[in-house]
Amino acid sequence: MAGGITDIKKLEYEIYKYSSYSSSYLPENIREDNPTNQTSRWSSNTNSPPQFLVLKLERPAIVTKIKFGKYEKTHVCNLRKFKILGGLEEERMLLLFEGGLKNDSIPETFNLKHRTNSGELLPIKFIQIVPLLSWGPSFNFCIWYIELLGIEDSIFILSNLRKYNMLREVEIVRLFMKHCRQQGYVKAFSALQEETGVRLEDEKMTELHEILVNNGDFKKTEEILVDFINSGLMDDYLSRQEYKPHWSLQMTPEHDARPGRRGGHQLIIDPLTSTIYLYGGWDGSEDLSDLWSYDVKNNRWALIHEKSELLEGPTPRACHKMVYDTKNSQIFMIGRYLDSASRTEDNINSDFYLYNTISKTWFLISNDTAQVGGPQLVYDHQMCIDVDKQTIYVFGGRILEPKFSFSFRNEEETTGDYKYSGLFSYHISTNTWNHLLVDCGHPTAASPHVQSIKSRVTHSMLFHHKHRKLYIFGGQRGKDYMTDFLIYDVDSTELTNMTPENVGTDSKNVPQSGFTQRATIDCEKDEIYVLTSLSKEKERRDLNINSFWLFSLAKKEWCCVYKSDHSIGENCYLKNQNACAEPCPRYAHQIVYDATNQVHFLFGGNPGMNSHFRLDDFWMLRLEKPTRDNILRYCKYLLRKQEYEEIAKTNPLSAISYLQTKLYDIIDHNDPAQLKEFHKLASLLFKSDNTDCETEPTSLLACSLGGSLKPNTQKHPNEHDGPHEDNAKMMRVESPKNADDADASSISSLSSECSSSQTARATASSSSSSFSSRTRKASDQLFELKIRRCLLYNKLVDLLPESLCQPKKNISDFVLL
Repeated sequence: MAGGITDIKKLEYEIYKYSSYSSSYLPENIREDNPTNQTSRWSSNTNSPPQFLVLKLERPAIVTKIKFGKYEKTHVCNLRKFKILGGLEEERMLLLFEGGLKNDSIPETFNLKHRTNSGELLPIKFIQIVPLLSWGPSFNFCIWYIELLGIEDSIFILSNLRKYNMLREVEIVRLFMKHCRQQGYVKAFSALQEETGVRLEDEKMTELHEILVNNGDFKKTEEILVDFINSGLMDDYLSRQEYKPHWSLQMTPEHDARPGRRGGHQLIIDPLTSTIYLYGGWDGSEDLSDLWSYDVKNNRWALIHEKSELLEGPTPRACHKMVYDTKNSQIFMIGRYLDSASRTEDNINSDFYLYNTISKTWFLISNDTAQVGGPQLVYDHQMCIDVDKQTIYVFGGRILEPKFSFSFRNEEETTGDYKYSGLFSYHISTNTWNHLLVDCGHPTAASPHVQSIKSRVTHSMLFHHKHRKLYIFGGQRGKDYMTDFLIYDVDSTELTNMTPENVGTDSKNVPQSGFTQRATIDCEKDEIYVLTSLSKEKERRDLNINSFWLFSLAKKEWCCVYKSDHSIGENCYLKNQNACAEPCPRYAHQIVYDATNQVHFLFGGNPGMNSHFRLDDFWMLRLEKPTRDNILRYCKYLLRKQEYEEIAKTNPLSAISYLQTKLYDIIDHNDPAQLKEFHKLASLLFKSDNTDCETEPTSLLACSLGGSLKPNTQKHPNEHDGPHEDNAKMMRVESPKNADDADASSISSLSSECSSSQTARATASSSSSSFSSRTRKASDQLFELKIRRCLLYNKLVDLLPESLCQPKKNISDFVLL
């Protein structure tokens, strides 16, 4: 077939529609790339929404990328945030991209969504660009140049249009089938399925619908759901749930030795033995040179030695960096901080040490790495190790130089004209350094043959041993707080700048710059974790918060796991730590990640309240997601709640027994939210038959995996054993969508759809003398019962893979009267 996804070319378009324009800044200007001409742009005449441009292609095409050209200088009207929609019809367009432009002169290209949810290529003819925010908050929007890239080969597009239209037709048929089944049009459903050969859903789901909605067999439904969960059908839904953080203070036996208060120390972990090593730091009065180990399994600290300089090891220091070589059980250490008054030509050397954890001996690899091709003496740098290739990477940090005179120190510290270190690699086996990327301020950076990078301090750098890439983000350079996300491929030596998918330029979606960040990585999960806390800058300490962030390398998205405001009780570090639920905000602390047990450990730091006060608290952070047991308990709650409601309307005595047994077993009575739901269910017994129960949970059931439930001697005749209880902590699972909104939309949809059906049924009933009013009432009640079960079925559908299930939408979503 002619054409292909690799045959990308520039696509021609015309300006089809626009919201407004200002003066001579016509929409047509965006078709010409003229970065030196300030008038060569489209500008809206207002920043009030909606503002837009609609572009029309010459013919349908697969549009894969969009390029934004810019003016040669920064401009307040540049788009800080925008979204792009596209479709074959102007009235029916899908979201293709949402993001923002940097306020600079460098053109930017973005990938557009060009496949359907099922993976088929998506042909479009119309592109709508919707500005949302300019870099100047009160300024109009402007676009300088737009270029569309994609495939427009007629034979290729025609083939994909046929596929796309077939997919649309199948979805239309499935929507009709869903409608027929919900309204009880059995013959119409069967005829439609037989005529088209289209299946509404997987056979497993059809069986579930029959057993739950039509037969009302709740016990059999529970058994089916147990099979679904055990076979992993709900694992994808569970994986998409947010983490819930659980901090716990690690208390060691009272008389055991443990590290004292400090900041600027280093923590590393041996993942093979689950041993954490702590070295040095500043205790508020002096630098330290003690080395400690912590046994994660036994929760015990051990002092290896108090003064490493007495064992041919490093001198006391802070702001150094360490990495652990799991292949040879060795610790590597480089860098330290010296205040300006103590810097001399004799002590400004960049010493490089190795510690063997087996023989417990130190070895000086180099007295000054700057003399052998490595970095000068630095602090606030970052260090990673590629164990497989036996290579260490050192990036950034501020270079320390000897104090020549007061005037030199004054100029450096008042102007912020510091020197920064670039990216270096050290090959362990050959004992050789390489300068991979020079700092952009380095004298050689201007050369076209020299690769450079904008170095910084207080940044993060992590190595992904599977991707074989360094991930660098955040940091500070002078007064410039940086939010870029750099990727360095250690094999190809390519340096790229990644823009996360959900960020654009909205600072709320990224860890705040200028606040101390500590980062870790889980290479198996493709996740980066960042704890941000107190700022080193006194003028920025008005935000006294901890926040924990997750970056998904697979989705290229940031999300905030939690944020805690410590503006009240800011002196909590002076209190008994047992009273604190989490560590107080701080800087100069350290954090490590135990990938085996999937927990973080945090030690010490500076709370920023007293120049001499440091912390010695030791915390563990566990990030938990809901488990299969949680989702099973939630499903059972939904089913048993529905069954209880049905029993309560016909047999209150049996309903009491059911409430005391089967519903009691899955409620954690120590949880106020669950207890409130349980009481609402009990109140059903005092309502009339015509009153619907409104006890829908606001979130998925908070499942206690370890709460001991009070046994009840009264057992329901059909009762079976509940899930196995263990000693795990209680967790809460987020709902697939807002439960109130979901129910409201579902009930509205079903009610509107079934109202005409009920009217037709009522009319037919009244016209036939063979049906009494009682029979009619029973028929209506049965229909209402099926509606409630159908709503329950729809909730279960939200937990299962979309490929197995009926469409999420209803026909009523597309019909407006």
